[in-house]
Amino acid sequence: MLTADTTTGQAVSAEEREALAEAIRELIKRRGDSASVRSAMRGTPRMDRDLWRTLCTEIGVAALPIPEEYGGAGATFAETAAVLEELGSALSPVPVFGSAVLATATILLADDADTSQRLLPHLASGERIAAVCWADATGWERIGVRADAGLLTGTAHYVVDGEAADTLLVFASSGEQVTLHAVDTTADGVSVTPLPTMDPTRPLGAVHFDEAPSATIAAPGDLPHRLRTIAWALLSAEQVGGAQAALDRTVEYTKARKQFGRTIGSFQALKHRIADMYVQVETARSISRAAVDAVVTGDPAADELAVAAHVYCSEAFKSVTGEAIQLHGGIGITWEHDIQLYFKRAHGSAQLLGAPHQAVARAVAALRSTANG
Repeated sequence: MLTADTTTGQAVSAEEREALAEAIRELIKRRGDSASVRSAMRGTPRMDRDLWRTLCTEIGVAALPIPEEYGGAGATFAETAAVLEELGSALSPVPVFGSAVLATATILLADDADTSQRLLPHLASGERIAAVCWADATGWERIGVRADAGLLTGTAHYVVDGEAADTLLVFASSGEQVTLHAVDTTADGVSVTPLPTMDPTRPLGAVHFDEAPSATIAAPGDLPHRLRTIAWALLSAEQVGGAQAALDRTVEYTKARKQFGRTIGSFQALKHRIADMYVQVETARSISRAAVDAVVTGDPAADELAVAAHVYCSEAFKSVTGEAIQLHGGIGITWEHDIQLYFKRAHGSAQLLGAPHQAVARAVAALRSTANG
């Protein structure tokens, strides 16, 4: 895992982490409201460039997990998780998960000094955005790109923030091995196609390679597995933020909406449903933070905790937003109301890097293999 030793990360107190989260909340209030989110959803690329620039220059979110020797802040992914929770709460369309988590973690896990020196300073400043190319059309269990003498051919699907990326980090099949490559989006033989998505706040793209030249990066063979562990742990923090926002909006609505001369939040049946939502959010937060801590500290249980976080937080987020839609009534399914965006984010996030049922099946298979071995 990415421990403080491998990233030169420095310990950050709970108070400092909360101050970071508060700074993100205040910035989003000023620069990332619902109107900004919806405007970015219609843009090309589908991202809020102004918010991204401010997050990188004023707060340094992209630099957080990057070692100081490469222009970073020398913190850890625990601080990035705190950022993601706030961005998930606002559905902010910025490439923190795609570039500052997936791409940055890929480079750190590869642990290649030349690659780190060449790419990480630009990612830390936010000057460049990177995206990871991995899945084929069926999902993340298979690689969509082939490599032959450094030339890439094939299509990577579901590339998070691919349409905004300047640099692509590509997993490619090379014989029986999986290799890692870096290529600019402007290189010959590379084309990026934005994909229609159920969740309009999470841009995904398809990247096609037609014998595109690339730089091969020396990397360990288990890099995709380790990256998935980190990604699921960090994604769970974003899911918690979204679930919390859906709960908060539902409480606010039920306090204001009146029926039969009373606010609907005063009805006992609705109180019970909201209480259940609260329990799901708080339990999800506990599991998420346990998974993030395990990843950062190199706990041997990190793989299992990341799977647990992905499964539980995905289901909790879907359940909470489903209840939120119901408790908002008919207005909850209208395009004009934001609660439907949280519902779509919940269902879209659950599929990233493999659906929960696939994660459970993989974990069961691993346990059986261990038991039989």
